Amino acid sequence: MSTEIELREDVKESFFELAGTVKWFDPAKGYGFIVPESGGKDVLLHQTCLREAGFDAVPQGATVRVSVAERARGLQAVHIVHMDESTATTPLDNRNPKPASACELTAITSFQPAKVKWFNRVRGYGFVTTDEDSPDIFVHMETLRRAGLEVLEPGQDVNVRVGQGPKGLMVAEISHA
Repeated sequence: MSTEIELREDVKESFFELAGTVKWFDPAKGYGFIVPESGGKDVLLHQTCLREAGFDAVPQGATVRVSVAERARGLQAVHIVHMDESTATTPLDNRNPKPASACELTAITSFQPAKVKWFNRVRGYGFVTTDEDSPDIFVHMETLRRAGLEVLEPGQDVNVRVGQGPKGLMVAEISHA
């Protein structure tokens, strides 16, 4: 189904509806993507579209029905018709669960320089490394919160104290470099 909406007197744009699943959405970046249920290219989901529908974020795995426009850079959601968060793989109110060992983790090293490999704020975790040959070190959102940090960017220099977690090395303490 295609409809035409007049955005301004001189601009008209065609839209169509599609259903899909949220691949990911990063509130810090302000966008994410929807995988159409019918297949095809991913659909950009911008934060402005969510805000117009009364949402600040959307969890990964949520099922959505959206109005979509073909834009210069590809398909973009322009209106949320329906959202079902019950299908989410990471519910928003539980997306950053604190691992049992996050607060009890004892550092086994002194502070050392590290570089952020990646960090996903929505999922609540990421990895840092102390050098190219060292194993990745897990860092949890709760560790950032305790240090008064909100987010980490890839390539960012930080200082970390490392501890042994249940599945390997974990950041016990973190600070800006």
